[in-house]
Amino acid sequence: MTDRTTHDAPRPATAADVPAVKAVIDAAFTHYIDRIGLVPAPMRADHAANVAAGRVFVCGEPVTGLVVLFPEADHLYLDTVAVHPDAQGTGLGRVLLDWVETHARALGTPEVRLLTNAMMWENQKLYERYGYEVVERRLEEGRYDRIHYRKILNAPPME
Repeated sequence: MTDRTTHDAPRPATAADVPAVKAVIDAAFTHYIDRIGLVPAPMRADHAANVAAGRVFVCGEPVTGLVVLFPEADHLYLDTVAVHPDAQGTGLGRVLLDWVETHARALGTPEVRLLTNAMMWENQKLYERYGYEVVERRLEEGRYDRIHYRKILNAPPME
């Protein structure tokens, strides 16, 4: 699918969405296994627990994209953004990233933070194109070479 599509805003995932959440994450990240030599962290997450905790927001019916968020005191941590390969190129990634910023502002947090594996070049280009800046690169859990990003959010315009 390469056409631009209108996407609804993300909604909170429900327990019924857990299989779709796993399927989208697996489809979006499986191709990285050979490249990085490890199963990407999002594929190892406890999807049911994240959904139950209200951390997962999904788009599409059936689900074609999602984000996993962890609100912190001084920032919103974007743990995972995943778009099913069949929906890539439709603008869904942009919808998800824009929504995360809106959600962070609604929570009163001044920035969004995330990380990506250093071998996931596509993600690095995407995040930098959307205004994220590199904070640091470090080896974590003894095997994950990760690049940490942040985006300082401007205050919304005054009405």
